[in-house]
Amino acid sequence: MTTRNKTIALAAAGLAFATVAAQPALAAKKDAAPAAAAPAAGGNIVQGLGVASFDAVIANSNAYKTAETQRQTTFKAQFDQAQTRQNALNAQIKPLIDKFNADRQGGKATQASLEQQAGAIQQIQENGKAELQRILQPVGLSQAYVNEQIEDKLNDAVKAAMTKKGVSILISPDAILAVNGGAYNLNQDILNELNTSIPSAQLVPPAGWEPRQVREQRAQAAAAQGQAPAGAAPATQPSGR
Repeated sequence: MTTRNKTIALAAAGLAFATVAAQPALAAKKDAAPAAAAPAAGGNIVQGLGVASFDAVIANSNAYKTAETQRQTTFKAQFDQAQTRQNALNAQIKPLIDKFNADRQGGKATQASLEQQAGAIQQIQENGKAELQRILQPVGLSQAYVNEQIEDKLNDAVKAAMTKKGVSILISPDAILAVNGGAYNLNQDILNELNTSIPSAQLVPPAGWEPRQVREQRAQAAAAQGQAPAGAAPATQPSGR
């Protein structure tokens, strides 16, 4: 990477490291209103068709919102530790960036010197991000654990809502260009079913718990190697007789 490119990268990164405050995975979907509106006057309704955003439903569920609130207290020590460490990293890296910019603008530093400074700054940034991720790992596991519990109930909630509303085809809002009125919106119906089936979720995962994606990757890797997944009975070996 050239010094110019490194300068751009440093400027883009600034002093920002991993965000310390809790960032729910579905935060961008929280504002998606789940309530279904009445159909527009004179609108033609296609019977059996519904629209729903699963991300919006999960983010608006009681279990999800309660867990988000509880997590701030349960993991306060991790949040505080990460914030303290982030402040220290920012204080460490600011004078290095100031020196780099001053040397580059002054035109007296050699290319090799600028490359070395830029590399050192980027290394501190990368190490800092990794360190903050380790500190906040319990928070990330909690988020994944809560989401998985809710997702495990979502399919039944969707089926129940579709049955009650007589919906046979359910599509995502991303799959349509426009809809006249809110008669097709099934978000609130699914949300009601979900809140009934899982009013709250366990916040802290059991020891050794791993997210579904990690478990599936381990299982696939084991299958690819011809090995049984962890906990499975070993295959019977031929006796050779």
